[in-house]
Amino acid sequence: MKREPQKRPFKEQVVAWLKSSIARIWAVLKRVGRRIKKWVGRFWYRYQLTRWIIAVCLALFLIMSIHLTFVAKTADVKNLKNRLERTTVIYDRNKQSAGSLYAQKGTYVNLDGISKNVPNAVLSTEDRNFYKEHGFSIKGLGRAGFLLVKNKLLHRDYISGGGSTITQQLVKNAFLTQQQTFSRKAREIFIAIEVENQYSKNEILTMYLNNAYFGHGVWGVQDAAKRYFNENASELTVPQAATLAGMLTSPGIYDPIDHPAATKQRRNLVLQLMVENHKLTQTQANQYKQTPLATSNGYAPSDTYKYPYFFDAVIAEAESKYDISEKDIMNNGYKIYTTLDQGQQRSMQQTYDDDDNFPVNAADGTKVQSASVAMDPKTGGVTAVVGGRGKHVFRGFNRATQMRRQPGSTIKPIVVYTPALEHGYFYDSTLQDKKQSYGTNHYTPKNYDDTYSGSVPMYKALYESLNAPAVWLLNKIGVNQGYAMAEKFDLPVEKSDKNLALALGGMTKGVSIQQMARAYATFDNEGQMPSAHYITKIEDASGRVIVQNKGNKTKHVISAKTAREMTSMMIGVYAHGTGASAKPAGYTLAGKTGTTNSGIKGAEDGDRDKWMIGYTPDVVVATWEGYDDTNASHALADITDRNINVLFKSEMTGILDNTPGTKFTVKDAQKRAQDNTSKSGGGWKSLFNNDGDLLNQFNQSVNNFSNKAGQWWSGVKSLF
Repeated sequence: MKREPQKRPFKEQVVAWLKSSIARIWAVLKRVGRRIKKWVGRFWYRYQLTRWIIAVCLALFLIMSIHLTFVAKTADVKNLKNRLERTTVIYDRNKQSAGSLYAQKGTYVNLDGISKNVPNAVLSTEDRNFYKEHGFSIKGLGRAGFLLVKNKLLHRDYISGGGSTITQQLVKNAFLTQQQTFSRKAREIFIAIEVENQYSKNEILTMYLNNAYFGHGVWGVQDAAKRYFNENASELTVPQAATLAGMLTSPGIYDPIDHPAATKQRRNLVLQLMVENHKLTQTQANQYKQTPLATSNGYAPSDTYKYPYFFDAVIAEAESKYDISEKDIMNNGYKIYTTLDQGQQRSMQQTYDDDDNFPVNAADGTKVQSASVAMDPKTGGVTAVVGGRGKHVFRGFNRATQMRRQPGSTIKPIVVYTPALEHGYFYDSTLQDKKQSYGTNHYTPKNYDDTYSGSVPMYKALYESLNAPAVWLLNKIGVNQGYAMAEKFDLPVEKSDKNLALALGGMTKGVSIQQMARAYATFDNEGQMPSAHYITKIEDASGRVIVQNKGNKTKHVISAKTAREMTSMMIGVYAHGTGASAKPAGYTLAGKTGTTNSGIKGAEDGDRDKWMIGYTPDVVVATWEGYDDTNASHALADITDRNINVLFKSEMTGILDNTPGTKFTVKDAQKRAQDNTSKSGGGWKSLFNNDGDLLNQFNQSVNNFSNKAGQWWSGVKSLF
């Protein structure tokens, strides 16, 4: 009987099929691979690709070398010693020193003023071959290259360590960032070579020791010696020098004050390294290792940052306007000439230091904040600035330049009365003073005390800061005219601000105190608006001028006649208006006050912002007062004994005492109106004088007709 062949299990069939398929595919791939290899070989040989790769690599290396050489040659290495020896000095408008700026600097001492124990310890620890190298170490580069490959394989995008020489460390601190990348390391090496070409070894070592960081905000070996041992650098003992040398690797870890045990262990290691470098015998090192780690603080940092908010603003302007980094400003030994008036600045700071000039703190202790700017109206140079109350934080928030608040009635002269004068109205034109609603939303402005006289001359409406006449007048001349004038004065208005509320300071973003000071300088400068600035000139450490700002750029905004008329009307504010109690004795002042309501439920009677702006022919000062965050428990009292008038009077008295005391050439508008009334005495001349004169009415009628016609035509155009 014939037996049937036994079938293999299905699994074995699948495995066998896969093996045979893989074998066939592999055979095909091998044939294809041999053909590709043969083709590539012929192609490689035909086009000499090896030579091309070598040529490209050499070209890239050459390009990189040229670039890095250019970086080194343009790094201002020749000026390095001058930069490190000198601090950046700020000069006032009279070219007198006003203070200095420095961050990574201490008291600079020459090498002969440093104990030899210090370089012995530092070189033994940091760079034993310092006097044999030319800026970089071959071993260090090899170590850096190994670490680079290692970190790339581990997907770390940085270099850990790198064996930098003393010169490289100096370059890193003086020219580069602390970021550990290959490109930074390459620049460091090329600049280090250039430094070695320009300076002797002793000069490089001196610069390094004076530019090294030793923790607790202390830079340089002299200040470190004072900070930790109350000694001069020339008197440091071997254990003290070893302690400072050990700190260079990590001042935070090896800190003799906060971490004495770790610091002593590190000091003893440095002493042993000095033995290896033949600077000590083993016996000497063993004796020094037994020395207790004793510290004594005799360091007294000099306070040369005398005018903090002004100096902050100088740094900010150098960065934003002239592209000079904060690091360079603080460390490059510049001479910065500014518009500072030290008398005005000191006076302003003294006013702000006196708490009696401000309302009492809120129940939770929150201070009422304030800020002021004083400006030369002719040049726009800021002569004094204070950006807030309380402890100053280096380059912290400056309310005088960075804050935006609603301007309240201080905007009326700009968006209401100035365009009115330029469109046919006169300083004594009659304005309607009635409670009235406008538009479909029934916008109804109210006077402060909710009383109305029916009509009022323009100058009086201004100095009493009446709201109803201001809105009525803006409605008459057209909101577009007021909005356009705000733009001419460079106020940051938005399209959404184009409404009647603009007359009372209603703005989307608000304005800064400095912007308002600059705007009012226009009235004080014959209609020419200057450019606000702090810096007039900057010289580098070698004396080369790198920034020149003559400060004479002005923008024509309004006619000189209009500017004088506005000043005439605004004299009344401090003569017999809302600012009368803030008028400094013996001075004639023009300007405007302003207030914004809190708008907070539960604090309806409180205010959010209070403003006072005043000027003479010599200076314009803008001051704001309020809480940073207004809420039900943080709103300004409407009436208080220590209000902004008290602050402004004290502030202006001190500032004006530091000015020539130049007087206005225009008279108070109210006095002019009274003089005109007494001179006219009736008759036909009265038609052209007084509050209700026919000439004013005629001009107003023509202006109103023109505005109505313009609005009608705009409406017609909008249909198409």
